[in-house]
Amino acid sequence: MDFNKEDDVSIRPIEEKDINTILRNYAEQGWSKPREVIEKYLDGQKNNCLYVFIAEYMNDIAGYTVLYPDTDVGPFAFKKIPVISDFVVFEKYQRKGIGNKILDEVEKKACELSDRVQLGVGLHSGYGAAQRIYIKRGYMPDGTGVWYNNAQLEPYANCKNDDDLVLFLVKNF
Repeated sequence: MDFNKEDDVSIRPIEEKDINTILRNYAEQGWSKPREVIEKYLDGQKNNCLYVFIAEYMNDIAGYTVLYPDTDVGPFAFKKIPVISDFVVFEKYQRKGIGNKILDEVEKKACELSDRVQLGVGLHSGYGAAQRIYIKRGYMPDGTGVWYNNAQLEPYANCKNDDDLVLFLVKNF
């Protein structure tokens, strides 16, 4: 993978040494992430099943995201449309343009794979910054409504406003 380096932020593929730093940064902001998830990302990248984009800033990992070439869940399941997943900029590095730099590189790669890219964004206030950045970058709701636990909700269905309540967005290139 060829990634650009701009200013003080470099975007690069994940490496084994990144796992502990990512987990430390999660813990510093009071979040947890199972080690197995990050290890799965590394293995997936090694096996050419996905791409992991690491943002390095001042010798620390400021954030990352994952790009899957396609998916088997959501409105575009099995349609060979890349999916952005697990987009994170750690709180201490937010509002520095790092999220946009990550997404610039992810979208370049997605554009090589398809004429559009998709993602699911949570609906509670914890996802407010992500919701705003996606809309500013031209992502639009895909028209399938709200999804919960990887299933499309029927109109007027009851749901819980947790991390599994998402709206799928799509961006055409």
